[in-house]
Amino acid sequence: MNSSTLRDNVLWEEVLPGSSTWSHILKRGTALHIETLDDNCNVGAMFHNADNTSDRLNLPDTLKAQHIARLTSGSVLFSDMGRILCSITGDTVGWHDPLGGCSDAALVEKKYGKLSYQQARNSWHQNALDGFLIELSKYGMNQRDLTMNVNFFSKVEVHNDGSMHFVPDHAPSGATVELRAEMNTLVILNSCQHPMDTESVYRERPVKLTLKRVPAPGPDDPCRTSCNENARGFTLTERYFL
Repeated sequence: MNSSTLRDNVLWEEVLPGSSTWSHILKRGTALHIETLDDNCNVGAMFHNADNTSDRLNLPDTLKAQHIARLTSGSVLFSDMGRILCSITGDTVGWHDPLGGCSDAALVEKKYGKLSYQQARNSWHQNALDGFLIELSKYGMNQRDLTMNVNFFSKVEVHNDGSMHFVPDHAPSGATVELRAEMNTLVILNSCQHPMDTESVYRERPVKLTLKRVPAPGPDDPCRTSCNENARGFTLTERYFL
């Protein structure tokens, strides 16, 4: 496929600034390509079935079904109903964190100090939890609709004693991940720092978002064939759209 054909598939591009929240209903048959525009970006993400928001990302099932503790190419994101919300079809860093959660106001104030909008305007110290809640409210949801979030471009290792350790300098500028929608999926992104980030300075790191058309997954698709549970998830998802 030549470059002009690739560009024809692009539907939308924009830059998500650091410490910002974004949402979009990613339609079945499209993909979201995320590219870091600085070193050590973090992109927290939540996922809901846009046609039935009570069916949402189930991270425990996602990890158990695939026998994984990280996300990368070939991984899929399961919903509560055992369907597949999105598949990870491209990844240049090899590890995205599904365990670390998101920052809240108390953590940000303790770690970086309190800096309000009245003091700093758009450079004030925001947190991911409040960003997620504000974005959920735009779709008629609230705190009870919060789910565990994925942290793209961040790495958290779990040691043999069960302790979790943030790995700094994991993703350089220009790192990418691509999410293919297998359902009409409400995607909510937040670009605040990872809650376990070892930096003591509050940083705002932007990412580039590209929406594009993609072909439907075939019978030999790597996300489908990576394990039997994924194959069953694709079958359930495809039946949902009959």
